[in-house]
Amino acid sequence: MSKDLTQSGTAGAGGSSLSSELFHAGVYKANQGRIVRQLTALAVWVVVALGCWRLYTFLPATMGDASMAARVIPGVLLAAGLWFGFRVVNWPRFADFLIAVEAEMNKVTWPSKDELIRASVVVIFTIFFLAITLFLFDVLWQFIFNFIGVTS
Repeated sequence: MSKDLTQSGTAGAGGSSLSSELFHAGVYKANQGRIVRQLTALAVWVVVALGCWRLYTFLPATMGDASMAARVIPGVLLAAGLWFGFRVVNWPRFADFLIAVEAEMNKVTWPSKDELIRASVVVIFTIFFLAITLFLFDVLWQFIFNFIGVTS
C-alpha cells in the first residue's frame, strides 16, 4: 500500500522537480487559481526586485563606479528572478497548492460590514478592559510591596 502512495505521489505532472520546470514556458492549469498565483508571483517579483535594487546600489561602492559588472550582475539576477517567480507559480506541485488555497478561500463566508464593526468594537473594548485591569493590578501590587518594605 505504501508503494502505491509513493508512486502516485511522484507520478505525473505533480511530481516533476522544480529544476526541470524552470526551462518550460507553459502555464500549468491556466484558468485555475489565477488570483492567488498572480499575487504570489507579484510577491516573489517584489522581493527579487528589492534585492536586486539593493545589490545595484551596493555593488558600485565595492567594485568601483566604473565597473560594468556592478551594473550587469543585478540586471541578470533581476531577469533570472522574474523568470523564477513566473515558473515557481506554474510548478505543478506548488500550483496545485495555490489552486487549493484559492478554492478554500472561496468557501469562506466573510462577515458583513455591520458584523465586522460589532466584532471590532468588542475586541477593542476587551483590550482596553484588560489593559486597565492589568494596570490596576500593577498599582495594587506596587502599593502592597512598598507598604511591606520589599521595594524602596
